[in-house]
Amino acid sequence: MTLSFANPLLAAPDRALPRAIAVIGAGTIGPDIGYYLKSALPGLKLYLVDVSQKAVDSALLRFQDYSKKAVAKGKMSEADAAAVTGNVVGTLSYADIADCDWVIEAATENLSLKRKIFAQIEAVVRADALITSNTSSLPAAQIFSQMKNKQRATVTHFFAPAWRNPAVEVIRWQEADPAMVEYLRWVFCMTGKVPLVTADVACFMLDRIFDNWCNESAMLLDRATAAEVDSVAAEFVHAGPFFVLNMARGNPIITETNTLQAEEEGEHYRPATIFRSVDTWITVSPGKRVEVAAITAQAIRERLLGILFSQSVDIVDREIGDAADLDLGCRLALGFKNGPLDLMQRLGEQTTGRALMRLRDERPGMPMPKRGFDAYQDFLRHILVDDLDGVKVITLRRPEAMNALHDAMTDEILSVIRRFENDSAVTGFVLTGYGTRAFCAGADIGRFTGMLDDAAASEQYARDCSRLLVHLDRMKKPVVAALNGMALGGGLELAMRCHGIVALQRAWLQLPEVTLGIVPGIGAMVVPYRRWPQAAGTFNAMLRQAERLKASRAQELGVVDALADDYPSLIRLAVTRVGELSGRITPVADAPVAVSIQPVEARSAGGQVLSRECIALIEQAIREAAAAPSFAAGLEVGYKAFGRSACTGAAREGITAFKEKRPPDFSKTK
Repeated sequence: MTLSFANPLLAAPDRALPRAIAVIGAGTIGPDIGYYLKSALPGLKLYLVDVSQKAVDSALLRFQDYSKKAVAKGKMSEADAAAVTGNVVGTLSYADIADCDWVIEAATENLSLKRKIFAQIEAVVRADALITSNTSSLPAAQIFSQMKNKQRATVTHFFAPAWRNPAVEVIRWQEADPAMVEYLRWVFCMTGKVPLVTADVACFMLDRIFDNWCNESAMLLDRATAAEVDSVAAEFVHAGPFFVLNMARGNPIITETNTLQAEEEGEHYRPATIFRSVDTWITVSPGKRVEVAAITAQAIRERLLGILFSQSVDIVDREIGDAADLDLGCRLALGFKNGPLDLMQRLGEQTTGRALMRLRDERPGMPMPKRGFDAYQDFLRHILVDDLDGVKVITLRRPEAMNALHDAMTDEILSVIRRFENDSAVTGFVLTGYGTRAFCAGADIGRFTGMLDDAAASEQYARDCSRLLVHLDRMKKPVVAALNGMALGGGLELAMRCHGIVALQRAWLQLPEVTLGIVPGIGAMVVPYRRWPQAAGTFNAMLRQAERLKASRAQELGVVDALADDYPSLIRLAVTRVGELSGRITPVADAPVAVSIQPVEARSAGGQVLSRECIALIEQAIREAAAAPSFAAGLEVGYKAFGRSACTGAAREGITAFKEKRPPDFSKTK
């Protein structure tokens, strides 16, 4: 495996998923790393190694506690819990881990200790076993300097809580085998993580953001309290820096990491001295705030933005990490509401520049931009693009939302298609989803919530959301959807407009809008009846009762062209399908079609009581769209039906319940 793909799952690895893994260090984060691995790979043999039997016993108990809570919350079955907690071995002996495929060191941030551990590991494991460190700050070149076989070693930096936080940094350093780095990216993506590749510098990428965000916050204590800083910071993060430091007991960590940065890159990174004299900060919890004087708030805001932007442009300028990975990692791992580069774009050049200039004046030496403002905005934020045999593979990457569509992602997909659709070297396109769970879990309804009771605005919203789909309808080059997991709502409507669909055996399709009291307005009430009339009865049930359609059944109905067993096979199948469809695209029928709709109970396939009014709107739209004289006219019927549904009590209840994370109650609606 020598090629590097933007989408880690496009790689065909030389080795299988690990069968035995050891985690060295059963203290704070080690057991959490182990629990993530066992949850993702239940058949895995896991070793938890420590010098203390008490730590080992505590780690094993933590596994039991985690699994019991998961079962109690209905997130795991008893059988799954038994698999996760089974075959976990606690040990004090390195000799026990000789059969491991991968050993992860998660001990204290002590260079000499880590080097000693690596020597012990190398003495017992196989020559082909991988060895990685969970260090958050120490460069790989330092910690692995005394290893005999450096090629198989690198840093894999997890973020707390490691069993739940999806981000993990994978460090690419000069001695590491590139194929090993690619394999780790693949393993992490296969097991539900989001691997972010970074260069081998002190604190890597995300801790440079977090540590200096916290250090700068402490530097502000000469003019503000910790509670005031956290209150102002709440505009940008879900939890303020001092609140997070309290949770993580992070004061010694900042002292350690920023001392390292100061020694490597200059005195301006030296940690605030107050970290050595305070154990716990007096601050406010997320969602709460104290009043802050306007001039103080401005000073805090500009300094926090200044350090955030300073570190971000430095990461991009020095190619420590990818711009899109930086923004995504800050959201996933650090709890920022927007990625720093997105925040720069939203606030604009003037505000960004003012914050950077304040930082330059008050904190001399901190990195400043080396390029113009626009240069830091020129990247794709929500999709990945790869080339396979002249086919552009576009991967939808919004893992925090199961790759759900929103305006920015839609525009990025459209921009790539427009860029290459007239390129003679490009045969066509494949659309797929990031990871193993979802092709696309629908469309974000954030914008729509403000349009309830406004039929015209909602109708136009549906029309606007269709800009990519309408473009696909008119294309001469084929676009194939490769369903790597669930395709829901707007995600399924996107797949329907592609010229071919292939899917993994385990993938499934659903139109759940009716459970929210709304109708699917961007083609689902129109396209299936004109494209797959033989499957009309199935789509009647999907639209009106949110019935799930398995990929295998979809293939039998002719909706899905072919099935694959694994991700690489799926993408190869999709690329082949693009070639088969080249010059042979069949447009959606542009004439009226016959439909037959039988009455159904106002209850979903899962048993949820539904709105009769919403079901009636869907049935009316299906009939009117089928009778429309053209495909375009049928789509207009769908847009208008979506607008009407926005003005119903069912929509108000369904959307409100969704926002409040509770089941909707349609009993009081029509």
